[in-house]
Amino acid sequence: MNPAFQALLVIAVGVGGCVGYFYLSNLFLDKVLFPARGPQAGRNINRANAVRPWLFLFPAMVLLCLYLAYPVFATFWLSLHGKDGSFVGAGNYTAMFQEPKFGESLRNNMLWLVVVPAAATGFGLLAAQLTDRIKWGNIAKSLIFMPMAISFVGASVIFKLVYDSRDAAVAQIGLLNALWLKFEGGIWSVLFLRVLPAVLVGGLLLAVLWGGWLLLRPVLDARRQEKALIKAGRVLGGLVALVIAFELGVWLLGVFTNVLPYGRPQAWLQIPFWNSFFLMAVLIWIQTGFAMVILSAALRGVPEDTIEAAILDGANPFQIFFKVKVPQIMGTIVVVWTTITITVLKVFDIVLAMTNGQWETQVLANYMYDKLFRSLDWGMGSAAAMVIMALVTPILIWNVWNARKEMR
Repeated sequence: MNPAFQALLVIAVGVGGCVGYFYLSNLFLDKVLFPARGPQAGRNINRANAVRPWLFLFPAMVLLCLYLAYPVFATFWLSLHGKDGSFVGAGNYTAMFQEPKFGESLRNNMLWLVVVPAAATGFGLLAAQLTDRIKWGNIAKSLIFMPMAISFVGASVIFKLVYDSRDAAVAQIGLLNALWLKFEGGIWSVLFLRVLPAVLVGGLLLAVLWGGWLLLRPVLDARRQEKALIKAGRVLGGLVALVIAFELGVWLLGVFTNVLPYGRPQAWLQIPFWNSFFLMAVLIWIQTGFAMVILSAALRGVPEDTIEAAILDGANPFQIFFKVKVPQIMGTIVVVWTTITITVLKVFDIVLAMTNGQWETQVLANYMYDKLFRSLDWGMGSAAAMVIMALVTPILIWNVWNARKEMR
């Protein structure tokens, strides 16, 4: 059968089936089950109206159960069985947590969770604010949003070419190495590879410390009463901020003490630890456009009255942005942050296309793929899938709850 005709047939059957289902089900409801005639006409009409919404929801509920609920339970059941099909209970989970590669995957995912949502949301917020202040802002927004139209694999291929490395005697096709070979240790090398990174890392370190202080300040204030769960969340956030600040301090020290290999092309994707950041750059590049669009709409919704009042009170542009605009769109920022977090927990395509989990870049989804389709260990792979689901589900529930709260 011709593919075009087959596609038209599928569309016709699908649309016709939906129309036929809704027409016949309503006909059965109104004419057979609860007919609007006789002494019980009014009662039947009310009953039919109560049942009718469930007729519309029924196909979606069946499909959700078939393609979402059933696979979850089936995957959990598979995770309790060994490679030979025998029941092993929690054995797969125990063995998985003892594997060094799983520990590496978990650490890398945590690193991705810290860096990517923060960077993508921050860059998106910055782009949303700046593009709203220039005449050609819509063109700039289109260019920033354009990576969202590229698949993860396509973006990975682009960046793999950017990171490409060849012998020093051969012309470099990788943009990053072509730029790297321009530095030879002179004044420009000091400015771009020492001073500028130190300023950026130092500024980020101060921002993290400031954010941690903002989280912990209400806890230290004895006059402020908050729920125990909120206080625990603030303390946890402050501790995370301190850990990140310590890591940034190590980076800042390394900026001044590391010996840079000038004149030698670098295999960027094979440098342990730092190669994860080169992979993260791909997802940040893609997700910044998404964050910008959502946050731009939120910024446009900030009441002008509050901005005008701040201007009359003598606030400068930075104070207006951080103390007037950002607090009013904090709910949207959190939703964007958590949405990107869910994407990060499921990241797979980028790692598979660029490093395939080699050189200490393994992540949970790629680990699951290796177990399922390379080792054919369905039990261990299913256990990894359940771990990913366990990490994603609380964030997803909280995201939906927060979105509903914003709509009230």
